[in-house]
Amino acid sequence: MNIEVVSGPITEILCDTVIVSLFEGIMTPCGATGAVDKALDSHISEIIRDMPDCGKYGETMVIHTFGAIGAKRILLLGLGKENEITVDKVRALMAAAMRTAKKMHSQTVATIIPSASDKLAACQTAQAVVEGAVMGLYQFAYYKTSQTDNPGITRLLLIENDPANVAVITNRIATGQIIAESVNYARDLINHPAQYMTPTKMAWHAGEIAEQYGFELTVLEKEDMQQKGMGALLAVAQGSTEPPKLIVLKYQGDPSSQEIVAFVGKGITFDSGGISIKPSQKMDEMKSDMAGGAAVLGAMMALGQLKPKVNILAVVPCTENMPSGSAFRPGDILTSMSGKTIEVLSTDAEGRLILADAVTYAKKLGATKIIDLATLTGACVVGLGTVYSGVITNNRQWCQTVLDAGEQIGEKLWELPNDVEYFEQIKSSIADLKNTGGRPGGTITAGLFIGQFADKTPWVHVDIAGTADTDKDKGYNRKGGTGVGVRTLIQLATALSKS
Repeated sequence: MNIEVVSGPITEILCDTVIVSLFEGIMTPCGATGAVDKALDSHISEIIRDMPDCGKYGETMVIHTFGAIGAKRILLLGLGKENEITVDKVRALMAAAMRTAKKMHSQTVATIIPSASDKLAACQTAQAVVEGAVMGLYQFAYYKTSQTDNPGITRLLLIENDPANVAVITNRIATGQIIAESVNYARDLINHPAQYMTPTKMAWHAGEIAEQYGFELTVLEKEDMQQKGMGALLAVAQGSTEPPKLIVLKYQGDPSSQEIVAFVGKGITFDSGGISIKPSQKMDEMKSDMAGGAAVLGAMMALGQLKPKVNILAVVPCTENMPSGSAFRPGDILTSMSGKTIEVLSTDAEGRLILADAVTYAKKLGATKIIDLATLTGACVVGLGTVYSGVITNNRQWCQTVLDAGEQIGEKLWELPNDVEYFEQIKSSIADLKNTGGRPGGTITAGLFIGQFADKTPWVHVDIAGTADTDKDKGYNRKGGTGVGVRTLIQLATALSKS
């Protein structure tokens, strides 16, 4: 989809559909919506009088123009209450509006930048419009054999008549498109079946990113892991015929700095639970257990284009967790790369095991700060549902930086307690740690387990088990993998670059 800024009266813009907006409670449209209303002999005003709820958040109405203006159709979009509008709401509204326009077989869509509220700057809102449009139109159709007769939207025109804003808006459009396409890239990785998205294929995709953007790439093979003593990762991998991979991408945006931020993503490409096998119902969804790793790769693809002045180390441990005669067992004692020993109580608590070695390795490679993302615990879904990702940390300042990044781009994060009493649940009587503390506080104890390997390095763990996928379209998220975490990581790198 080509996205560009255009100038001129909204009534003269040639397109299939023009999106105009209306705040709730506004009875007389003004601005661009008012101009369209005037050209249509106050038809929009009549609609508002007859249907006063048309300005409510998310309401849409299609109006045919019959040649009265340049657009064939008008999509009237309700923005909700003016004092409640946010950039993320604009992002979600634009996604829904674009899907509606596509259903009408629109190929060219134009829209004003809904910045009537003083809370929203035009350039910031323009980026949100682009992100919402690109993410909202995402579809995963790799395995469909039937062809659609809908060619889809090929052009999006953003109408801006202030020459002083055009240059900065054009720049923000480019940024928004890079970010949204990186999210969609992560969604693709998640949505592919496990028969395709193996650890080897994850490493191949990382190689493509490295080659395209000039990153340094290292992929540790099984033999390398054995040499480095990665007993936790290797234990999880030993039940599968698919060889494990540990992917390392290095982006050096600030050679003068010794600071290195590690993005660590869980890459379990299929999780059967191992010997502690999961119920068969919804086991198909376990192809998405590598969503943390996908988010890291998606973020790295964006950073290769945005080029923030910061040093990023991406570490993605990849393996399947399968039951077989060679699989690790409940009761086994593992020796991690750090030297810490782990009593295995459940082979289905495998994500924290591979992250233990990945975090240790990130520290060995010089990471001064760490953030890990993982679809780690069902307990997080029970506690926070599908709205918030859970957060555990060992450093308040670093955690606040991450929370701020999430808030700025609309990915909701909720910090959980990390009191020492919780650590008692993962102490083992026969090893240093046990890999599960039981159901009470399961998200917390799982996070604290990983934290033992971060030690004193500032570290934040983000549990995306409830937010990594969705069973229906909602706002800019489409059914399937959401790509959650990509935008937080990009915003985090951008914020660190500015600071």
